[in-house]
Amino acid sequence: MFNFGFVIEQALGHVTHYQNLQRWVAADADICPIWMPIGGGINDIWEYLPIIRNNWSLQVSIRARDAIKVARRTQPIDALFLHTQTLALFATPLMRHIPTIISTDATPFNYDVVGTGYNHKVGGNSLVERRKFLWNKSTYHTATAIVTWCQWAKDSLVADYGVPAEKVTVIPPGVDLAQWHFQRDKTENQLSSNPLRLLFVGGDFARKGGYTLLEAFRNGLNQYCQLDIVTKDASIERELAGIANIRVHYGLTPNSQPLRRLYAQADIFVFPTQADCLPSAISEAMAAGLPIITTDVGALREQVEHGVNGLIVPPSDTTALVNAVCTLENNETTRSAMAVASRRIAEERFDARRNYGAILTLMKSISQQYLSQRTAISFDHA
Repeated sequence: MFNFGFVIEQALGHVTHYQNLQRWVAADADICPIWMPIGGGINDIWEYLPIIRNNWSLQVSIRARDAIKVARRTQPIDALFLHTQTLALFATPLMRHIPTIISTDATPFNYDVVGTGYNHKVGGNSLVERRKFLWNKSTYHTATAIVTWCQWAKDSLVADYGVPAEKVTVIPPGVDLAQWHFQRDKTENQLSSNPLRLLFVGGDFARKGGYTLLEAFRNGLNQYCQLDIVTKDASIERELAGIANIRVHYGLTPNSQPLRRLYAQADIFVFPTQADCLPSAISEAMAAGLPIITTDVGALREQVEHGVNGLIVPPSDTTALVNAVCTLENNETTRSAMAVASRRIAEERFDARRNYGAILTLMKSISQQYLSQRTAISFDHA
């Protein structure tokens, strides 16, 4: 039996990753998990201390360190899984005694590339930035192994932080392919008579390109398309006046039946995001067998291949978005081929059973290697 600690950042798409990981860990009888979800909004001392209270990275990394220390008082931890690297900043002393995987969707350098969309300021005090870089670099090098969601992040670790390539394994977050597999049995008559159904899923409506999509509807898409919007941003209601054929859905949780129903009913997944790394919503759309229209930001080209399972348009380009929708609306054969390709790529790259299994296999491996090394050292000193 392995006692594994899972320290997971509770923000953005990491929450979905956390929930999916819980399911597959529960299916492994060899693992006794210690779950340590780390987020904000906690009424602790770090919410009130100057500097720390306004710095997400400092808050959650200190909470992660404290959570690991508390867990170790009740039972030994054979290996740690820290997602993301932000949580590991204050954990390096612990990581020297516990085999640890750092998991990340993007490095700080990656984040700087897409930072504008996250309201992230790049640059500033050069001395401070240098210290941040060295702190992150030390954290990466202290880890026993690193898992990245995408090749984009691995390349940055190797080129920007000097991490040996063999220390980094690309394992994207997975989707339950059985749960997200839908039968699409519309007849030819239904296809020709019903409006094209578009689906957009993005909690952060502005960053995910939602306003570009609304503008595209004002420019004519509403005449032959219906749009379902899933978001947390209730402020968009005032933007919908005068735009027909749009429905907004609030409060839908990851993997829920109402959310999956919308994917099952959609014809195209439209996601004109301005800043992202490797969004789970696109992986879900691929598993659901949908053609995808999106942008070339972050690692999205590792999900969507232009002309194969979707179309890629520039961010904030309303005209290009309208043209892409029209292209697919007018060609059912192309849509069908892209739908098949999306499902195929999901099966090849984003199978939850295989990908989460690979993470757990890696954790077992580093735990066993550490135990073997400790045993060998004990014999040497005997």
